[in-house]
Amino acid sequence: MTLFSLALFLHGALLFMGASSFVLSPRSSSNTDIPSVVFFAKKRSSKQKINNNNNNRSSSSGGGGGFGSAPTNNHNQIRTVVSGFSGSGTKPLRVAANIFDKLQKDFGVDCIHDVYVRSPLNDETLFWFVGKVARCLEGSNHCCQQGAGLVPTPQEAVASQKRLILEYAKRELRPQNMGGPYEKALELWLAPGNSEMDVVQNKVTLEKVESTTLRDGFHVSDVGFNPEIY
Repeated sequence: MTLFSLALFLHGALLFMGASSFVLSPRSSSNTDIPSVVFFAKKRSSKQKINNNNNNRSSSSGGGGGFGSAPTNNHNQIRTVVSGFSGSGTKPLRVAANIFDKLQKDFGVDCIHDVYVRSPLNDETLFWFVGKVARCLEGSNHCCQQGAGLVPTPQEAVASQKRLILEYAKRELRPQNMGGPYEKALELWLAPGNSEMDVVQNKVTLEKVESTTLRDGFHVSDVGFNPEIY
């Protein structure tokens, strides 16, 4: 039985048992080893193609300190959340989810990108699916107004909400894999919207979200986040 056939068989078995998803451990294009299948309760991780996207990297305007540190921008560009306090992200998460629903209704799947977190200090082979971001596109009278018509890029949609995404992922989803000693090295990665099964089948390339300077005119009200629930 091929790995692909095995994956589909096990995926069907998981669905029958009520588990929401699974994935294969991630693989770079240079890694030719056959990936092992890894299961998690109602979760998937994948050995998929990855792209560091070095050509699109831009430096952060201010502090360094890895991906956990937010870029230095004003409050209209960053969806803020107080780190380390239970429930501190409830309101920002609700706001982000409401905006996501609105953007999805306006633009459909074209505005959506799947988001994964990699925790290399815990297990560098796993990419955890943590939710989806949506961004305003051209042609709407209901968004891109605060940002003077500036259409956010996928990287900006994640970078402006990265504190919220990472706080949710490490506190609510997988604290044992992302919290504590692992949190300072967390990475965010993007995939096309609603591509979970393509990721499982290694058909798409993940794009790493680099430290990003948000452009003048970008406004966080033009992007949203829909969290994964295990």
